[in-house]
Amino acid sequence: MEKKRIVTGDRPTGRLHIGHYFGSLKNRVKMQESGEYDPYILVADVQALTDNFNNPEKVRKNVREVVMDYLSVGIDPEKTTIYIQSMIPEVAELTVFYSNLVTIARLERNPTVKTEIAQKRDLFGESVTYGFLGYPVSQAADITALEGKIVPVGEDQLPLIEQCREIVRKFNSIYGEVLVEPEAVLSKEKRIKGLDGNEKMGKSLGNAIYLSDSEEEVNKKVMSAVTDPNRIKKDDLGNPDVCMVAYYHKLFSSEEECKTVCEECRAGKRGCVACKKQLAKNINATLEPMRQKRKYYEERPELVDEILIKGTEKARQTAKETMKKVKKAMKLDYFE
Repeated sequence: MEKKRIVTGDRPTGRLHIGHYFGSLKNRVKMQESGEYDPYILVADVQALTDNFNNPEKVRKNVREVVMDYLSVGIDPEKTTIYIQSMIPEVAELTVFYSNLVTIARLERNPTVKTEIAQKRDLFGESVTYGFLGYPVSQAADITALEGKIVPVGEDQLPLIEQCREIVRKFNSIYGEVLVEPEAVLSKEKRIKGLDGNEKMGKSLGNAIYLSDSEEEVNKKVMSAVTDPNRIKKDDLGNPDVCMVAYYHKLFSSEEECKTVCEECRAGKRGCVACKKQLAKNINATLEPMRQKRKYYEERPELVDEILIKGTEKARQTAKETMKKVKKAMKLDYFE
């Protein structure tokens, strides 16, 4: 049975955190190990530059940071192809071709893009850049250049995949059935909240626990987590439903342990400090194997480079084959 090609990726703007782990990384490892898929993961440095164009060093540094995070959670370069977006020039070329098939009005209507532009007013002001507005076109090129059939996404990313499908359908209607139309596979996992209760976890919000955080860093961050604001003293009756510590216990503690924590909180039998210490211990137990694996690659950066070189060469070969078909269909295969 032919394996289904999966294309996913992350923007290298910082280390990956536990929200990424529960939201996508665990699922990628599971799909990798199923034997049913041919996974490709791109490090989307070009897309990262759309809103970090004035800080290229940040993007460059985080390429390897993100790859080490992948390796630490169990992404296997022998089973999953990891590659750098900017080193596949065919993607940039395909983006140009696709730009003729998408109107500015359609890009401006994309719900995901609209939300992200609103979040970046401090960067763009009232004038968003062409690169940022058009990144869904580049993303469509990322997916289709690698002939991605499956794209695992969160619900907020569905409009981007639908835009990609529209581009594929329009291209194929004009030039013939050349491109593979991808299918979005919706992640069953919900977005993980930040330590402060914010719906989004991120570096800019200062509310994230990173996969590479030390034991001390985790302890410090957990002790700052938001708890029930109405619980002042240890023996006050608490409400775990509004407590981020209880929220994270559901992610990192056993079902029995979590039940005990919530019952004792409601009865005023357990203080917040004890609860946080127990949570920090459980989080560190989960992260420790990842830290050790990451340390192995931190001490051997040449191995990370080898993985990226090999993966990028493989991805580019696939992209080259796609572009041959695209150019032939578009009558751009001069002298061949």
